[in-house]
This record gives sequence, C-alpha cells and structure tokens, in this order.
Amino acid sequence: MTLDTTRADPLARPVVAPGSRRGIGLGEMRLVGGFWGGLQETNARATLRHCHDWMERLGWLANFDRVARGATGGERPGWQFSDSEVYKLLEAVAWQLGHTPDPAAERLWGELVGRIASAQDDDGYLNTCFGHDGQAGRYSDLSAGHELYCTGHLLQVAVARVRTHGEDDELVRIARRAADHVCREFGVDGRQGICGHPEIELGLVELGRALDEPAYIEQARLFIERRGRGSLAPIALLSPAYFQDDVPVREADRWRGHAVRALYLAAGALDVATETGDGELFAAVERQWTRSVERRTYLTGGMGSRHQDEGFGDDWELPPDRAYCETCAGVASIMVSWRLLLATGDAKYADLIERTMFNVVATSPRADGRAFFYANPLHQREPGGDVRPDAVNPRAEGGIRAPWFDVSCCPTNVARTLASWQSCAAFVDEEGEAPVVTIAQYAAGEMRVATDGGPLVLEIETAYPAEGAVRIRVREASADPVSLRLRVPHWATGATLRGPGGAARECAPGWADVAAPLVAGDEIVLDLPVAPRLTWPDPRIDAARGTVAVERGPLVLCLESVDLPDGAAIDGIALDTGQAPRGSGDGAIVRVRASTPHAGSAGRPPFLERPDHPGGTAHEVEVPLIPYHRWAERGPSTMRVLLPMA
Repeated sequence: MTLDTTRADPLARPVVAPGSRRGIGLGEMRLVGGFWGGLQETNARATLRHCHDWMERLGWLANFDRVARGATGGERPGWQFSDSEVYKLLEAVAWQLGHTPDPAAERLWGELVGRIASAQDDDGYLNTCFGHDGQAGRYSDLSAGHELYCTGHLLQVAVARVRTHGEDDELVRIARRAADHVCREFGVDGRQGICGHPEIELGLVELGRALDEPAYIEQARLFIERRGRGSLAPIALLSPAYFQDDVPVREADRWRGHAVRALYLAAGALDVATETGDGELFAAVERQWTRSVERRTYLTGGMGSRHQDEGFGDDWELPPDRAYCETCAGVASIMVSWRLLLATGDAKYADLIERTMFNVVATSPRADGRAFFYANPLHQREPGGDVRPDAVNPRAEGGIRAPWFDVSCCPTNVARTLASWQSCAAFVDEEGEAPVVTIAQYAAGEMRVATDGGPLVLEIETAYPAEGAVRIRVREASADPVSLRLRVPHWATGATLRGPGGAARECAPGWADVAAPLVAGDEIVLDLPVAPRLTWPDPRIDAARGTVAVERGPLVLCLESVDLPDGAAIDGIALDTGQAPRGSGDGAIVRVRASTPHAGSAGRPPFLERPDHPGGTAHEVEVPLIPYHRWAERGPSTMRVLLPMA
C-alpha cells in the first residue's frame, strides 16, 4: 500500500506483524463517548499539553537546545533517560493526529521535532546526556545510561509518523539516521553490547517493517540473542536478572527482574520471532507469559510486586499492600499480549488486555488527565497526603495521584496508550473464503473496516462496562461476504448472543461467531452478565489467604475509607460471603462486619491470644464498593481490594 503523505492513513497501527491477521487501523474506529472515548478525549485535551508543559518547566526539552548550541557543560536537568519522555509524548501526538486532526497538536509536533532535529549529531547519534562537551562518552554506561533505550523510543515515534503521515517527514529522517548509527555501532563487527533497559529492539523491528529495511530487524535480532550472557556491568544490590541478562531469552521460563524491562524485552522478542519465523523464540515468550500470568500477576492485571527493583517477585509473591504494579508495566503487558493475540488468535490474551486496560491503565490518570499513579497497590493503609500539587513528586508510593514525578515515565506511557487505544480493539482475519472481523474490546463508536469488497461499517452502542449489553448495527456491508466474531470474556458465564433475525443463544467464553455473512440493516446484540461476583485468590498466595475480592464485569472493585461508617477502619472490615454482592451503578453493595479497634496490649507485639480479644466491638453494615480505577478521586483515603472473610 502506498501511503498518502498529505493525510492520516486510516490503516495506521502500532504493530504490523506478518501473517493474515491484522489489527484494525486507528482510522477504522472512531470512539464516541463512553468509557474509552471519554478517556481518549481527556488525554488529547489535557494530558498531552500537561506533559509538554512539565517537561518545558523542568528543562528536559531545553536539553535538546543546549546540545544544539554546544552548551552542554555543567549540570543537566532530568535523569539520563529524560529524552525518552519527550519521545513518548511525541508518539502520543502522532497517534492522536492519526485519527483526529488538531491544529494545536500539529503545532506542538512541529515545535518539538524542530528542537530535536537541531540536537542530532552529523553521524546520526542523538542523546542529550552523553557524547558532548562536559558529558560522559557515548555508550560509556550501557548498564544504566539508557542511550539505546531513548533511541528505541525515538524510533517508535517514527513508526507512528510513517504509518499516520508517510515517510516524507523530518522526524522520520532523524530516526532513520539514528537507526543507521545504531546498526553501524552495534552490528556484527561493532560493539557487542546491549542496553540495560530493553526498548531498542521494539523500535528497530517496527521501523524496519515501516521502512522496509531488513537491516534494522537483523540488528534487533542481534540484541535479543546477546542478552542473557551477563555482559552488563552490575549495579549495586541488583543481580543480572534485573536486566534480564542472566538467562538467554529463549531459555527463560518466566519473567523476572525489573518488570518493564522484562516486558519490553518480551515484546521485542515476539517481534523478532514473528518477523524471522523463529518458532523456538516465540514459544519461549509464550511459556514466559503463561507462567508469569498464572503465578506472578495481580487480579488487576498489574505486574511487579517488589519496590526495590520495580520487579517481579517469586511465584505466588503477590502482597496486596506492597504491590508495586507500575503503570508502565501495565502498558508493556498489553504490548506483549497484543502481539501474542495477533499471532495466535487465542482469546486469553484479549482477556488480559481488557483486565489490564480497565484496572491499571485507566487507574493511573486522574479524571482531569493532569495527575497520575505511578504504582498501583491493592491495599492502601494510610491516606496519601504527601503529594505536592504543583511540584515534582517521588515516583513510587503515594495514595493520591501526582501531577509529575522525578521519573515521569508513566504519564507519557499512558498518553501514547490512550491515543492509540482503538488499535487493539479489533482485528481482521483475511485467510480463508471470507474475511472475519473480530471485536476483542468493547467501546461505543463506529468501525469502518476496510475489506477488498469495500468498507464494513458497524455502529456500536454500549455503556460497557457499567452495563453488559453491546448492540452492533451494520450500517454498510462489504460487497464480498464478511463475518463477525465477538469476544466473550472468561468471566462471562451465561452470556447470550442474538444474531440477525434470530433468537438469543447462550455462548461460552472465548469467541462467539455471528452465524451468517453481514448485510446492511443487521443488528447483533451481545449481552454479557456484569453482575458483581466474588473472586478468591489462589491459596498459594500467602499474603492474600483468607481474603476475597469482588469483581463486576471486567472491573475490579475496592472498598474505600470514605464509604465506611463513622468509627470504622479499612483494616477492621470483613466481608460476609454468605450474602451475594448486589449491583449498584458500576459498583456493588456488600455486607461487612465492621470492627472498632481493640484496646491492645501495652508493650507486646500486635498478636491476640484469641480472635474475640476483649476491647473490640463489631457490627454488621452494608457498604458500597467502587471500581478500583476510581479510587482516590475523592481525596486521600485508605483502600482495599482483597477483603478478609467474616
């Protein structure tokens, strides 16, 4: 397909893997209100400018200006990887412009690209922290310097721009020169190093696909094969597993170490595997996904239980109150699962994407799009009152969203994910007698899917996830037969599907096929049971034994202290599992036993001789549970997802 360089390409999408299954393009789905449409609109209206203004205020953008002026001596604002935040913001702008023209976003794009272009060295090297007067030499700290990591994010910006705008673009030329530089420096006859933070692999493969440049894909393959050989210099208190440099990728059976690093590496390995037909490498990542999801993933889809290294814990190490669950790890998890879904068509990957989207990605931004969670614990013991509303904040703990962080990778990662949300909503199988359009994620809007027989236009009406009905009307049918397939989530036992002119039939979790090829005027209704339900943790999770959670459709619910009766504390609540939770809006009402604190024993550890220790009182009361993604929107609070059983 020849790209039109004068307008956005409707088929533009972040991942273009080989094979007959393709994700829909950004221009093939328009969100209209609803849960995701509202978040995407807030992202475009508020978050993009918010991120830009903070980076300008802190001098992260001016770092490019200093390199251009040759004024790099002295202290440089920001961490060594701050360039990557500029690139992720630009990627978000590119995807946003790919489906919604916006003069203000175009001006922002032009301003940032101009400043970046002025900082690129003649040989293609581009970094504001290394390689210039008064700075450490190029690639002098591959373990912690993040140079290749930053370049990888630059290349992903170029991928977004090529696919939404075309190759004739200044940013694309910048990225091509940077990628060529990396291939010269780190090719077969060059430096045999790798980056301490995987990311360059993702950028190289997708840019290689976008520009039809196999050298970039081969360089990504080299980086994947070099990892796991213990070549990175150690960082204090952190083992080679922190970098995933302890075991070769194709030999590992689980994700370990720094969660974002592990997941970016897995996504890059999948790209290399699908592009080169490396079945062994692909199977290795599938194996890692399975074990890590089954044993190292929270109910919310969050990954990473340890604060020290922002990393995965051991199997079953999932403490709710110390859950790290970095927002960026949620974004990276979606990137991995989407690639696996495109390659295999297995609905379990779409299920995890939905869980993570609703309960990690949607949890991070405040309703106004100008404050964010970095970490996402499942139990907040103390109200988070230490966030400064107009200052840089610590990156990790905090029970209230912060406007900006010392390490602000999460706001820009959320921005690029929301800007391109529709790219993982559906895919098209083009193998066989007739194309099959599969809707994997549900949102209100319009799909206009390109097929050889002309567009298939679907209107989707739904209040999901607050309500379970998804109504799909065929406004325009392709001249050639096209079939429709819908995802029934794993929790949706008892879901029903009513096809054109037929009676409703029950459909099992997985994929549900609409029986006949679509024609204009058809109406399909999928009804998903979103009544609240109890969910118990695996008994091997020591930190969660004896607790229960409540879910409602794809939403994990939580109890927040602002909804407790006077005198009750979040850690004095036990759920009565004998009474089923009942729906209330998009949350639930449950009966709990609320205990007031006992007198305690002076000078002794807080352990009781018997559970009914004198001094405590308990009474039963009904309390509301709200979607986890909305917690702390009403101010500082305490919160629990997993509640002790009465």
